[in-house]
Amino acid sequence: MKTTPRTPAVAGRFYAATPGKLKEELVRLFTQAREKECNNVRAVISPHAGYVFSGGVAASAFNQIDVRKKYKRIFIIGSSHHVRLQGAAVYTSGDFLTPLGIVTVDTAFCEQLAVDYPDLFTADSQAHRAEHSIEVQLPFLQHLLGNNFVIIPMIIGTSRPAVCKRIAEVLSPYVREENLFVISTDFSHYPPYNLAVETDARTKDAILTNDPDVLLRTIQHNESSGIPGLATCLCGWTSVLTLLYMTNGNKMLNYVPIDYKNSGDDPVYGEREQVVGYWGIAVCDSELRFSATEEKLLLDLARESIEQAVITGRKSPLKPQVEYPGALQHHCGAFVTLHQNNQLRGCIGRIRSDVPLYLLVSEMAVAAALYDDRFPPVTKKDLEEITIDITVLSPMEEIHDVNRIEPGKHGILIEGRGRSGVFLPQVAKETGWTREEFLGHCSRDKAGLGWDGWKTARIFIFTGIIIAYQTPGMAAPQ
Repeated sequence: MKTTPRTPAVAGRFYAATPGKLKEELVRLFTQAREKECNNVRAVISPHAGYVFSGGVAASAFNQIDVRKKYKRIFIIGSSHHVRLQGAAVYTSGDFLTPLGIVTVDTAFCEQLAVDYPDLFTADSQAHRAEHSIEVQLPFLQHLLGNNFVIIPMIIGTSRPAVCKRIAEVLSPYVREENLFVISTDFSHYPPYNLAVETDARTKDAILTNDPDVLLRTIQHNESSGIPGLATCLCGWTSVLTLLYMTNGNKMLNYVPIDYKNSGDDPVYGEREQVVGYWGIAVCDSELRFSATEEKLLLDLARESIEQAVITGRKSPLKPQVEYPGALQHHCGAFVTLHQNNQLRGCIGRIRSDVPLYLLVSEMAVAAALYDDRFPPVTKKDLEEITIDITVLSPMEEIHDVNRIEPGKHGILIEGRGRSGVFLPQVAKETGWTREEFLGHCSRDKAGLGWDGWKTARIFIFTGIIIAYQTPGMAAPQ
């Protein structure tokens, strides 16, 4: 069977056309990208403009995926800029080419979609020829994964939400750990800079609800509000809507905002009278999960770090980074809590982290042992009585209704007047505090804002995974 590879349509315009320059461009973008904030990413929403404008946001979005994972299929979905279709166009004529090489298309899978659902999917390769929304995503994937992945390229050409919902019903069984979805869209087109920031924030917040109806209402509100210059608030809205129809109601998934810029932020080419907005968003497992082996590895690392610091005064030597499993590579907050004879002996951590979890745990374990100013430093004699708990934190979520706080499930961060205070989720369970007591004690005792200070402060909630030794696990060397 003769195949017709899809050649690049925007190389040399949206991104560099030669392999060397494109690699340099990608290295620069990923060097400046946001660190990993998510666990087990199922989807990313990424912009599709020229890299000079949106490449940094796209790199931040793609930086959330696990580069060591072998994805079975990567579904790349964009909304057509050129043609109208009854549903969506899949590519069945061959592979995609970029300056970095061949990207394999699962043409058999695409053909089967067209056979099984002819009213939704059409094998229309011409719809892909000039379309850039899928093409510009591919070099980011190639930079991270090499050419060792398979894609399902899909262009949505309908503007009917009901059709998007039916497409989602076909694709939703594939929202599994083995697959990745890439949704290609820019945000607002052509309002002034400040109005773009406001409009894009509303649209982003609607997406974070994981509710298709909220997104549709928000789009209607934005585009009927008389915002000067606004042509659209979400050019790939049908692709994003399809994703929301796939994930809506799945409590195990969480939409996480990663990065935002608009074209006015470029110092050379940006102008602020008319801009295009770009958000990078990731869809992740709502909670980190660790195997028993990974939990033991973290606890052993904390123990060894404390012993090395207490006994020798030096840092514990760490294994090479590649030897730590993927879950331990995530950039997330964590606290290390020490107990001695069932009494608190130290607790230090970070809400957010710019280093991998394994490194943060090593550092916080030493800090809890030696630098918690509420307690004297742990001594060599204390080691045999010390037990360790590690609390790994989910991303922070700002709330405006304190009734969302579930004592025992949620930890809280209170910020106000340049001060902040944190309680881990287990604090309310250990003390038996009500929601109001939980807030009051955190506000007064931790943030220094007074008992009622939380009422005018910013409040964030988070959950935590507690990893703990069941019995004392430290023995001081003889």
